[in-house]
Amino acid sequence: MTSKADLYDVIRKPIITEKATMASEHGTVVFEVAMGANKPQIKQAVETLFGVRVKSVNTTITKGKTKRFRGQPGRRRDVKKAYVTLEEGNTIDVTTGL
Repeated sequence: MTSKADLYDVIRKPIITEKATMASEHGTVVFEVAMGANKPQIKQAVETLFGVRVKSVNTTITKGKTKRFRGQPGRRRDVKKAYVTLEEGNTIDVTTGL
């Protein structure tokens, strides 16, 4: 059994964008997760922290963009997102926080 601190290391924060809001209408919640997290870890973390049943987990890695900072080229960090589909009847309200 992992501690709650370890589970919070897996799930960093919810992502609230237009695409994530549209997905939430179909029972899917989007989280930013640790780069090293795998699908079973994400599923366990969501089920334990929020007390819901998870149907499936899909992940995607968004590569960081190259941007200029004070005239110098820099690079944003890569971000791993998890699209967590919940079982029927389960909901998570990400606007209230953890």
